[in-house]
Amino acid sequence: MGTVESIQAWLNSGEESLLWLMLGIIALSYLLEDLAIVTAAGLATQGLIPPQYALLAIFIGIATGDLGLYYLGKSGRYFRAVRYKALTNRYFRALRTKLRQNAFSSLFVIRFIPGLRTVGFTLSGFFAIPLPTFLFAVISATAIWTGVVFSTIYYLGTSAWLQASEYQWIVIPCAIALLFVGNRLMNKTYSRGLS
Repeated sequence: MGTVESIQAWLNSGEESLLWLMLGIIALSYLLEDLAIVTAAGLATQGLIPPQYALLAIFIGIATGDLGLYYLGKSGRYFRAVRYKALTNRYFRALRTKLRQNAFSSLFVIRFIPGLRTVGFTLSGFFAIPLPTFLFAVISATAIWTGVVFSTIYYLGTSAWLQASEYQWIVIPCAIALLFVGNRLMNKTYSRGLS
């Protein structure tokens, strides 16, 4: 039995492998959220993990990662030098005012703009945006983003014409490339709007 066959046998062995797959998806979502969504959809398409468990793992990973960024920002308030910089910097004051006035809509939009997630969610904790507002905005946007991307990839991967094709594997690299290009375009569009 080759290495690939032994890995596939282990993945199909039962509940323990399901737990490891879910933990792997959660860990991957801490590094690259879009890659985790595509990977989970690919695993679900192959029948290695039920779609509902794949979605649950993605959602847990993304939500806990965002919450971790919020609390990282909140802990930054305890450092005197960081507080001083924030209080004396006029850009920080303007940003705090904008984020507090439109917390839900700002955080909702930030979820879809790569490069702003880490900064925006960390500053939300630092600026003491109410946790319920933060969670509601982030969870709503995460549900929409994850649902759209996962469903699209899962639908394409499970379609009969693609299942019969020997080029079924190409869905994942194409999806990653499309997400990368889409993220870059959204980032440039949003950055141009701020200038």
